[in-house]
Amino acid sequence: MTIKRNSLLRSGAAMAIALSATGLAADELRFWTTEEQPERLARQEAMAADFAAASGHTVEVIPVTENDLGTRATAAFAAGDLPDVIYHPLQYAAPWAEAGILDTDAATDAIEALGGDTFAQGALSMVAVDGGYASVPVDGWTQMLVYRADLFAEKGLEPPNSYANVLAAVDALHNPPEMYGFVAATKIDENFMSQVLEHVFLANGVSPVDSGGVRALDEAATIEVLEFYKAIAEASPPGDLYWDQSRTLYFSGNAAMIIWSPFILDELAGLRDSAPPTINDDPTSSDLAAATGIVTNFAGPSNPDGAAWGDVRYFGITSDASTDAAMEFVQYSMSDGYGATLAIAPEGKFPVRRGTADNPTEYADLWATLDVGVDRKAPLGDLYEASMIEEIVGGLDVAQRWGVAEGQLSAASAIINSQVINRFVREYIDGERDAAATVSELNAAIAAVQ
Repeated sequence: MTIKRNSLLRSGAAMAIALSATGLAADELRFWTTEEQPERLARQEAMAADFAAASGHTVEVIPVTENDLGTRATAAFAAGDLPDVIYHPLQYAAPWAEAGILDTDAATDAIEALGGDTFAQGALSMVAVDGGYASVPVDGWTQMLVYRADLFAEKGLEPPNSYANVLAAVDALHNPPEMYGFVAATKIDENFMSQVLEHVFLANGVSPVDSGGVRALDEAATIEVLEFYKAIAEASPPGDLYWDQSRTLYFSGNAAMIIWSPFILDELAGLRDSAPPTINDDPTSSDLAAATGIVTNFAGPSNPDGAAWGDVRYFGITSDASTDAAMEFVQYSMSDGYGATLAIAPEGKFPVRRGTADNPTEYADLWATLDVGVDRKAPLGDLYEASMIEEIVGGLDVAQRWGVAEGQLSAASAIINSQVINRFVREYIDGERDAAATVSELNAAIAAVQ
């Protein structure tokens, strides 16, 4: 896809937030958002009102169910009735840009105006198109390897940021049933296992797709993945394990390491009654949070740079938009209004824009002051050390997903959703075939996915 830039259209007015300063006429913008819960809608409407006061442009915030977003956008495009801005997940960026639903010129200009180097580069790279970007990154999160930093320190262990360090920690800490070295996802029909496995494969640089579509997995690197995953599965309790057992065992103090999403951050600190830590007699205690370390970038032997599994959300400026006003709204949401944007759900909305040219950590620092929790509230910066905050936010710099860089996200998603990788990995763990035979049969199964 080639972007045709029209810099004259974007200059001047695109950077002016206050209409009183520009003398431009006010526009009425429509903004589709998938953050449709009442409290989250209220925060977005308040931010839109602040933008209206600053710019003169009004914004109608329209909730759209995420499962309906694709069909609604396609229908609106056909009718020439797209909203001005859409808050959307990663999977729509490339196809919408290709179809003409998104104005890639506008998104690129907005990013350049804000400063491309102020964004997490992983979040940008996932929506890169020829000459620019499909959409503007807003927020995201990465999957995390959660570990007992206090026990690691006692044993003199390195953080579990590589296959080798994880296995060394398993050797040192595994002592069931009092302590399991790991709780690996092994329940085949759970999306949790699919997500964890993609993370582990990415860490070793293994993917089932390239720019040409589905490809065979590299045998040597995939054998490394299988052997690693079997080792952590053998350091886990028996049975079909998914997110529930991972969290429960870690919260009770019976697991040294798990892989989880950042939505565990408030729970670790005893801020959510429905998922309390049980490591001591006080379910509201933050002791477990204080004893916990986080790793986002995780490396295998064939990929020393490692990777983080990331989920990023974007602002798409549409081809039907009042372009300059829509750009103003996006830029405001990513600058003066960015705190309000992130405050919608801070534990799942890491700042993909870290700061400004003048203050490179402004928004990362602000994010750490935002309250998380349900039944009780506390800022992340009060619960976790600055180094952990930096690690959490920094994961977005190396965030990846199968098929994104190659333009094959749809093909990768079909493979993931088929759960064939889950099945063959589990069969290997259970000893049904050796690693080389597993890779061979797995490649055949992947090739057969339609």
